[in-house]
Amino acid sequence: MKIAGMRTTSEAAPPAVRYKIGLVQMAMSADPDANLNTAVAKVAEAAAAGARLVCLPELFRSRYFAQHEDAASFDLAEPVPGPSTEALAQAAQRAGVVVIAPVFERRAPGLYHNSAAVIDADGRLVGIYRKMHIPDDPAYYEKFYFAPGDLGFRAFDTRVGRIGTLVCWDQWYPEGARLTALQGAAVLFYPTAIGWHPKEKAMHGSGQLDAWRTIQRSHAIANGCYVAAVNRVGQERPSDGGDGEGIEFWGSSFLADPFGAVVAEAPPDREAIVIAEVDLDRIEEVRRGWPFLRDRRVDAYAGITSRFLDEAPSAVSRQHDARNR
Repeated sequence: MKIAGMRTTSEAAPPAVRYKIGLVQMAMSADPDANLNTAVAKVAEAAAAGARLVCLPELFRSRYFAQHEDAASFDLAEPVPGPSTEALAQAAQRAGVVVIAPVFERRAPGLYHNSAAVIDADGRLVGIYRKMHIPDDPAYYEKFYFAPGDLGFRAFDTRVGRIGTLVCWDQWYPEGARLTALQGAAVLFYPTAIGWHPKEKAMHGSGQLDAWRTIQRSHAIANGCYVAAVNRVGQERPSDGGDGEGIEFWGSSFLADPFGAVVAEAPPDREAIVIAEVDLDRIEEVRRGWPFLRDRRVDAYAGITSRFLDEAPSAVSRQHDARNR
């Protein structure tokens, strides 16, 4: 893997105004090496279909182990650089594509993150993003496994231009999308592992899927940028047989444009590679019509860094006035 400080063709050539991306919707086996080999093959397949950037799903190298708490699952973690990023760096270089590679990152003994590595088209590791928001829900016991990210929200310069990546639970938070877009990211990628508890699907399934699509489309609209969600698919049961039927991952990976329109979408029930075009001129067009970034009241958002505004409104107003004297 090449070192980030070296001069590359990414630095020499300006990014294209239009380019295609590939969103890899996968079903995971119980064999991590088989999943990695599949991911490498999917990168090549997406590149052959014209993609210049390929994004894989969250924690693609294994089945979703956070359905239960088991210390043995820490054995799945790996360093960055490590086996997954090395294999995908070679795949990126062979195909000449940028790759977003989610990894279960082993940072130090007993310290792990849910991360996404950004690999440029020459095989160079541009950087990593560590998932900031960590859920703790039935069958999503991620706080047992992952420390919260400490690198902040980040944008990365690649051969196709500046992009940002967040991970799964991050997709419900407008603050993360905004801070990444404010760094100039033209596309926000959300590698994801989300699905239904099968017993809840009949009553809540359609509403949950609609909410998931809506929140990400809203990030595209509010920030005037593209948003890509990349999910796994298939039903996975815990290895210990606990929690009953497990999770039915709902696929439905998609790309939304800066107006929130869904450009392309995968089916909910099978593997697919979504190939869709990003048009950077579309960002300029939409932002001229809806200048949300221009009209932001950056002087009036003092309360956004509070957990909850327990103070009376007058106290918050005084805090705002004090900051702007």
